Amino acid sequence: MELQQNPWRFETASIPYENPWIRVTEHRGINPAGNPGIYGIVHFKNLAIGMVAMDADQHIWLVGQYRVPLEAWSWEIPEGGGPHGVDPLESAKRELQEETGLIAREWRQIVQVHMSNSVSDEVGIVYLAQGLEQGTADPEETEQLAIRRIPFMEAYQMVREGAITDSLSVAAIQKIRLMMLEGEL
Repeated sequence: MELQQNPWRFETASIPYENPWIRVTEHRGINPAGNPGIYGIVHFKNLAIGMVAMDADQHIWLVGQYRVPLEAWSWEIPEGGGPHGVDPLESAKRELQEETGLIAREWRQIVQVHMSNSVSDEVGIVYLAQGLEQGTADPEETEQLAIRRIPFMEAYQMVREGAITDSLSVAAIQKIRLMMLEGEL
């Protein structure tokens, strides 16, 4: 068997749910063992965009908010959605200013990940934003945010202790730490 080919044989596909942000497709067919099976895929209509906003003192900004799917409060890097077909950097600039009021002069893409590739096609892109200037935040009506500026190493410790669990935040903070250890920051 060629390992890079899809071992599923799909016979039908239906869309049981769709809204402005996601579409759920249910595929029915034959699973890799040769038995009848279903496979659900969540298609995201936007890219996941994250920003590590770091100042000259190596402090970063975290955004806290209640996450309904988790039924829990979550500390994260500033994040949002960016429409496909729009430069992700432009989406990052917009999201950073909306959530924190920050405007950055320097931008560098540091991470691109598949957010949960067993059930979704969502792609996440994270930027390091530096050369920061404070402006006015303008969160969306769906957001009730708390903002914290903390030393980077405190955020890294939060990841290590499991206090930050958001996948895009964990990947970004770990990447920044690796960049520091390798002398790239």
